[in-house]
Amino acid sequence: MNQWLFVIAAYCVTGAGTLAASVISWRAMRRAERAADTLSERA
Repeated sequence: MNQWLFVIAAYCVTGAGTLAASVISWRAMRRAERAADTLSERA
């Protein structure tokens, strides 16, 4: 079997993991910003 298939698969898995981590982090950041805005509006 050609080793390049494994290299390409590894890049795909890494890219998907990076994308997933970025989306999860972005959503957490937006949630935290919303919570901070809510707290600052109370004061």
